[in-house]
Amino acid sequence: MDELAPSRRRLLAGALAGGIGAAAGCLGTDSDDESDDGPELRLSLSRVEGSLRDRYVRDPDAPPERWDGAALDAALAGEPYTIRHRKPFFAEPDDPAYARFEGTYYRLGSVIVDEVAETYPVLRLFEAESDGASAGDGESPVDGGEDGDLPEADQRAVHIAHFAARARGGVGGYPVGLVERGGYAYRAEASRAESALLDDDGPDYVTYRDTTYRVEIERERFHEAVHRPTAEAVAESPERMESILRAALVGPRVERDELSAEAGRIVDRAEAEEYGETHPYSDAYAELLRAIDARHYLDGNVRKDAGVRETEEAMIRYGDEYYERYLRIVNDGRN
Repeated sequence: MDELAPSRRRLLAGALAGGIGAAAGCLGTDSDDESDDGPELRLSLSRVEGSLRDRYVRDPDAPPERWDGAALDAALAGEPYTIRHRKPFFAEPDDPAYARFEGTYYRLGSVIVDEVAETYPVLRLFEAESDGASAGDGESPVDGGEDGDLPEADQRAVHIAHFAARARGGVGGYPVGLVERGGYAYRAEASRAESALLDDDGPDYVTYRDTTYRVEIERERFHEAVHRPTAEAVAESPERMESILRAALVGPRVERDELSAEAGRIVDRAEAEEYGETHPYSDAYAELLRAIDARHYLDGNVRKDAGVRETEEAMIRYGDEYYERYLRIVNDGRN
């Protein structure tokens, strides 16, 4: 598929929209018939540029920022290394990580080999007015923002702990995985050494985003898993690696000549913008849904089917291209 293809499809979709939309059961995206009580199912397709290798295989010389670089080097070299608390590559059995090193493709992961217990300081923030304290009792609050005088480690701690304080008041949520035990845990030794909030004479109050908080520091016990990084050679050629990724990530495969002309035009429309119909669907839409393994949506009462979500994402292959496929139910005719 050349780079001009999307433009041609958009032109075709625009030119045909008026005439086709008037035909019964064809390509109208919105139904004006208020008597149609069936759910509307919308389909959108987003083309994946390049190969799956380009998207999922990493270069060891430029790994993702959150990966543990030392763990990657040790795993590829077959050297002993462990990391505590978190997985070195954030890989899961159903979402592995891959890297190419000296012509060989490796699947990266980790195994738990031990457990350790450590005590870390935990920063919690409480709004000064809500707990009856006064920020003016003996000292001025310290600016906990990026423009303040606190070390960078404390600025990060205040930023994360304020989410927990805000959520505690019912104002908003907080980032799971960053907030721990209702605040911020200083796990890194470098952060503890740099911190001013952890000093015995550290500030009792900080301000952040126009709110004054009382600082509370508690030292608490944590139990951490010890992970050993792994690197398993899985392929020696780009073609084999692409095949592995395709088997792991790609669902239905549809050849262009397998679809009718009407179903093919729906594909073009779904890639150009979004396509939708209300139930009962046209023959062309039903044909396409069967081809992309979405038969369960042909049921007009799909909301009551076990395991069916109102928004569904999957990767498919259409012709020689990969697409992210999104299906969502946006209206079922109920008041």
